[in-house]
Amino acid sequence: MNLKSQESRKIAPELDPLRIGMGWEIDDLAKAQIYIGSTFGDSHPGSAHLDSLVEIARKEIYDKGGFGSRYYYTDMCDGQSQGTDGINYSLVSREMIANMIEIQASALQFDSAIFVASCDKGAPGSLMGMLRVDLPGVFLPGGVMAAGPEMLTLEQLGMYSAQYERREITEDRLNWAKHNACPSCGACSFIGTATTMQIMAEALGLALPGSAALPAIGDDIKKYAQMAGARALEIAGDESMKPSNILTKKSFENAILIHAAISGSTNAMMHLPAIAHELGIEIYGDDFDRIHRKVNFLLNIRPAGKWPAELFYYAGGLPAVMKECYDLLNLDEMTITGKTIRENLKDLERYGYFEKCQDLFDKFNEKFKLNIKKEDIIFPYDKPISVGGSVAVLKGNLAPEGAVIKHTACPKEMFVAELVAKPFDSEEECLKAVLNKEIKKGEAVFIRHEGPVGSGMPEMFYTSEAISSDKDLGASIALITDGRFSGASTGPVIGHVSPEAAKGGPIGLVEEGDIIEINIPERRLNIIGINREKCSKEEVEKTLEKRRKNYRSKDPKYKRGAIKILMEHSVSPMKGAYLEFDD
Repeated sequence: MNLKSQESRKIAPELDPLRIGMGWEIDDLAKAQIYIGSTFGDSHPGSAHLDSLVEIARKEIYDKGGFGSRYYYTDMCDGQSQGTDGINYSLVSREMIANMIEIQASALQFDSAIFVASCDKGAPGSLMGMLRVDLPGVFLPGGVMAAGPEMLTLEQLGMYSAQYERREITEDRLNWAKHNACPSCGACSFIGTATTMQIMAEALGLALPGSAALPAIGDDIKKYAQMAGARALEIAGDESMKPSNILTKKSFENAILIHAAISGSTNAMMHLPAIAHELGIEIYGDDFDRIHRKVNFLLNIRPAGKWPAELFYYAGGLPAVMKECYDLLNLDEMTITGKTIRENLKDLERYGYFEKCQDLFDKFNEKFKLNIKKEDIIFPYDKPISVGGSVAVLKGNLAPEGAVIKHTACPKEMFVAELVAKPFDSEEECLKAVLNKEIKKGEAVFIRHEGPVGSGMPEMFYTSEAISSDKDLGASIALITDGRFSGASTGPVIGHVSPEAAKGGPIGLVEEGDIIEINIPERRLNIIGINREKCSKEEVEKTLEKRRKNYRSKDPKYKRGAIKILMEHSVSPMKGAYLEFDD
């Protein structure tokens, strides 16, 4: 074992006494040094419990002869900042988390690492940092919360709020939903961005098999924390276990394939390319579209399905999904266990993993007086919920670089549509118009100047929920934006339109009365008419060129700080919206 941590002790005589000053024993100084980074903090339920997992992993490392050092980079909560300017800080926080990991894990020499995170930006930011520092390491997912009474989950709050604004439910019913939607710690109990990225970490091979999206409270996640500590010590100083020696383009293709099968969050279409970029592997929107086309959608979990996310683990978790997709996966890709995906699945079978999951499934049925089967949660591959994956990348004169739609959460009526444009330059204006019934059937509602360069690329969650929960609008209009959506969003919503308005993209040139073509099967998103009249491509382009000459983007809202950095250096959302600096 080649321990870099011991080399630094020879160079810096201050290192030993400074550590003794923190309570280290003299014997601890010569041990393998393990970096344990986490998003622990009082920011949201997904991070509030992570200190307990850190301590379990740390104790396991210590008991086996190593030493774990704790570092923190608390992530913020999109749910708490929705509807405020705080949501604009969401995407850039991913970059800052990766930067903090780089700073912390590079300023000193460590021999391996554990990265503990649960949620939307904490998980992808941790994975970006993990690959950037390129230490042998383990990603430890923080799990998911249980569902509340009536199987209430947090993504339903947008629906309850919109219903209350339209006076369809009472304030008491809204407050009931608020007070019961988060009964425990952990990521929100649906396949939003948080659970998606936990699953992506395991699909890539960076988390222990079976560790993603399991209950955040209970013995199982504690056992995985213990196993993560043991494994981190085992691989200390082992160069073969560095992410750069494990991950390949095929590893990311596996993750995209799983993303299709589970109907993962559209935000993963920014996060996976950004993670891959840390190793010089380029993933594009077209990769998602290509792989999704040939994969069946299997997972009956909200928001695209029926059940809360805690059932994912009870039905067998990612290993069960992998078994259904067995013939499609690159099974010989290496993982942090030191074994391939194929070998990991055999080991899980051998050690009774699926029997243990079934036992938990039976207890869930007993608790809620149900009689559902695991096949009701993870459908057999030959009897899928639907075919053709779960997302599509649309292109055309409105989105030359692409746009994203989760078609598994979109009404079939909107798969092919011609709509009349109704543009807005902020979500606040658009949401007000939707709630005030100012939007009519057959309109394409636009929210622009919300991309990373425009305003930091916040979520358009409230507007998407207001539309999808409206019986009149949910299957008759579309929301099109250069911003992004929550992993909980449903309905006819198209995001990540690139280039964005702030970079001169055609979305900024749309005017009221333009006719918009949406064709999901053929992957088209076009302006096909002007002033409510269809016209030729040449006429449309001529009109857009005239508008382009007179176009002036909005003045940037942020003049300094973190969002200004994102606005100045972000690449296109379709490339990952990561920061890129000129050489």
